[in-house]
Amino acid sequence: MKQFLTIFGVLLIMVGIFGISYTYNVDHRSAEHLSAYCTIDFQTSRNEDGKLEGAVMSLWDYRYDAAKLERRAALYTDGDVWEMVATVKQTEPKEGDEEHPFQRENKLFVEFPKSSLAAIRKADEVRFRFYYDNGQTIDLPLNAPDLEYWKKQLIP
Repeated sequence: MKQFLTIFGVLLIMVGIFGISYTYNVDHRSAEHLSAYCTIDFQTSRNEDGKLEGAVMSLWDYRYDAAKLERRAALYTDGDVWEMVATVKQTEPKEGDEEHPFQRENKLFVEFPKSSLAAIRKADEVRFRFYYDNGQTIDLPLNAPDLEYWKKQLIP
């Protein structure tokens, strides 16, 4: 009986270490660019004459910890900074989701200032920064295909 309890205890410790390290690595993953870290969607709006009116970005980040997105974000274009107020939402894990039963979905929606649109079109590098309430900051550049897509969408 003592041997069984020892083996069972060691197995519990191993499963706990694996679970904690796995969820920590997912929540603190590294990436070279923004779309490798999370899902992004960039859209522009135009008036009835086809003139560019604005641009918005939606971002989805999936995490295991309960940290919530803060309602602020920043856009960097070749060193220029645009601070923005974002709309955020966190969705708790869905019941019955057998693939990711403990994973939360964090959504961020931001409208870019009109003054940033011309800067994005001219920029060699565009970075986006967003924040979590646990102190974690995500600051990543767009990759080349995403930057080209954004620039094409912003053609007047």
